Amino acid sequence: MSKVLYRHNVAHDLPKAVGGEGIWIVDDAGKRYLDASGGAAVSCLGHSNEQIRAALTEQVAQLAYAHTRYFTTEPMEALADLLIDAAPYPLSKVWFTSGGSEAIEAALKITRQYFFEIGEMDRRFIIGRRQGYHGSTTGALSAGGNAWRRRIFEPVLLETTHHIGPCYPYRHMRADETLEAYGRRTADELEAKIQELGPGNVAAFMAETVVGSSIGTQPPAPGYFKRIREICDRHGVLLILDEVMCGMGRTGTRFAFEQEGIVPDMCALAKGLSAGYAPFGALLLADKIHRAIENGSKAVMHGHTFMGHALGCTAALAAQRYIDDNDLLQAVRDRGAYLERKLKEKFGQHPNVGDIRGRGLFWSLEMVADRNTQAPFPATATLSAKIKDTAMENGLICYPMNGVADGRQGDVVMLAPPFIVTEEEIDLIVARLAQTIDAVLPSGARAAA
Repeated sequence: MSKVLYRHNVAHDLPKAVGGEGIWIVDDAGKRYLDASGGAAVSCLGHSNEQIRAALTEQVAQLAYAHTRYFTTEPMEALADLLIDAAPYPLSKVWFTSGGSEAIEAALKITRQYFFEIGEMDRRFIIGRRQGYHGSTTGALSAGGNAWRRRIFEPVLLETTHHIGPCYPYRHMRADETLEAYGRRTADELEAKIQELGPGNVAAFMAETVVGSSIGTQPPAPGYFKRIREICDRHGVLLILDEVMCGMGRTGTRFAFEQEGIVPDMCALAKGLSAGYAPFGALLLADKIHRAIENGSKAVMHGHTFMGHALGCTAALAAQRYIDDNDLLQAVRDRGAYLERKLKEKFGQHPNVGDIRGRGLFWSLEMVADRNTQAPFPATATLSAKIKDTAMENGLICYPMNGVADGRQGDVVMLAPPFIVTEEEIDLIVARLAQTIDAVLPSGARAAA
């Protein structure tokens, strides 16, 4: 038995991955798995990109690690230039991390330091959204509102975090509302929460631009983030967008917020930033934030040993250059439209698929026990786990998630295939997903569920 403490099914062995080819992963028995979710929306360039491998080999031959208290490196400077040149003003500096949770922790601590530097000491509250997810570390988990992930840790989470409702029209839009009116109503919950806490006490609002697995690739309603931006600006509250899962081209633009017509004060990135070739993350910061620190303490009161690691920066730089050189943002838009069409053709009338939603190459099916009432499957049905296991048996890697409806019930199946996916591979993804769902929910069992 393995001595590794696995994250799920801790008492059971997992198949051992030994190789990758394009969007496929191969285990030690020779079985091939079609990676339709990029792991967790990470492997956006597949598993065998020679350009990134060559860049890493060249860099490790020169220098693997230099502590950022003493040195900068060429890949760190080049990657910062690439990201900031691509980002709209006022985003003007990058803080590098080893992953998404670290990027969120940095955002929380830099937020506090920013208000310390400008003398607004009472600003301490962070407002997030219910069913939002920002990572597993204590601060990130506190800012997130994912009920089942928070449940056993509630006594040790930060008391300065508060939450408003998600922008989740399938569950919360009224029958008499337009999508735009719903978005306005939901955004106005932020205004109400700021007034409740006291405008001078609120530091930041944090949200995923397109929600990831905790709701299932939910884009914002039209105008939602413009209204959020207006509210934050009026009250001097920082807007922090979490694009750890939805950013770096996943929705068809390098930054998901580009499609909302706004710019955040901070933006957290990871996952597809380095395409999975190294653990890596980043936080983009607005000009006013780093200037406040430069004019005050002159040092960020935060840091990690491996931040700005030369190999991580090299992987991210090579990945982003590959995306640009091969026009893969356009490929995401084109293949995303094809994936949307195929999912709706196959599952649009399925009795257990209540909603099909997403953007770019970032799509989900919300599974329901009753399509007419939108009733979710009970948590005891363990539907997500059954879909995941059956999909693996069928040689398909997808990303099922439970608890989306109310923190306990509700299931989605998320798809986030690599940007290099072909139409033929999308056809195979949809076919294997249909085979999986039919096996887990045969027609005779649907009504009983």
